[in-house]
Amino acid sequence: MSLFFIIFFTVYTTLNYYVFIRGWQTIGNYPIIKIIYLISFILIAYGYVFVKILYKVLPPLIYDIWLGVGAIWFAFLVYFILSLLLIDIVRFFDSKFQFLPEILRSSEDSIKRYTALIVIAVVSLIVFLGNLNKRNIEIRSLELTVPKGQSKLSELNVVMASDIHLSPVDGEKLLTRIVDKMNSLNPDIVLLAGDIVDDKAEILEARGIGKSFQKLKTKYGVYTINGNHEFINGVEASVLYAEQLGFRTLRDDYALIDSSFYVIGREDRVMPQFTGKQRKSLKEIIRNINQDYPKILLDHTPVGLEEAEQNNIDIQLSGHTHHGQIWPANLITKMIYELSWGYKKKGNTHYYVSSGAGTWGPPVRTGSRSEIVNLKIKFE
Repeated sequence: MSLFFIIFFTVYTTLNYYVFIRGWQTIGNYPIIKIIYLISFILIAYGYVFVKILYKVLPPLIYDIWLGVGAIWFAFLVYFILSLLLIDIVRFFDSKFQFLPEILRSSEDSIKRYTALIVIAVVSLIVFLGNLNKRNIEIRSLELTVPKGQSKLSELNVVMASDIHLSPVDGEKLLTRIVDKMNSLNPDIVLLAGDIVDDKAEILEARGIGKSFQKLKTKYGVYTINGNHEFINGVEASVLYAEQLGFRTLRDDYALIDSSFYVIGREDRVMPQFTGKQRKSLKEIIRNINQDYPKILLDHTPVGLEEAEQNNIDIQLSGHTHHGQIWPANLITKMIYELSWGYKKKGNTHYYVSSGAGTWGPPVRTGSRSEIVNLKIKFE
């Protein structure tokens, strides 16, 4: 884990330096402005890191504002880098073929500043539109048919969500919209596929974030699992937080619902990095269950999809990928995961990977849409 963070901060610092130095070059010979720029850049670029380290001593208002600024910087950073790379590529080819107007080849400070202002304006617009897109939570409906077995039910209305990422950045305002949409679907059961939290439980509780979950109306209750962010923010405290909201967290465990179907929940695959313990294999988890009931599996990270198929799982629900969230990351997740987003069937097993109802880091979506999934299951 320490090696991961070393690599991450090395790459992150390099990318920030690339953006920083290009901004520095546009300021000109104004020492006071340069000092202000340097301090501001560090506080913004590393704001997300600073607040996570200093959360015990920062006043709540300062924490929340600094966290939000630091989070949204991630989106600005991505598009600043893409913009600067595009400019550098154009300038490189212009040096070979000289197709740009002469004025654009000028090294005058005024040209640099106008270019910087245009880049800032365009990137700001992209981030703003991405924030608007994030707020529009879509409902994806899917009709599935699975073997009835010994189930006494003929149908089941499931509402599923993943990656809500509750934090002061979005918080209760986002959650209220999510819960209202869930209730509008009249769910028999609500299934949450991990990464419900994006901050420590004590911070969420102190701000009253999560209370809207208690307004959920279901027949069979709410079941959840741990994603990687539950482990990042302290898994035991995260589980207790979920229990206080009325959820049951399935930790390499299962529940037989109304003597009709199983909900099975796996710990996330990052578990060994944070606890030193291995999660159970799916075969071990379901060893003692009655195989003649329908089985719905919650597994946060959609890797090794064949394991569910091999163990006769009827439906697997996952999240984690956000389907990229920030373009062009969605192109990368498509290459990494067999199923980055949406529906797939392998053998007799149905899979759905959600792009998530919330966002990690910047409250911005430019590569995917936020969603709640409504599964209308028929048992035949």
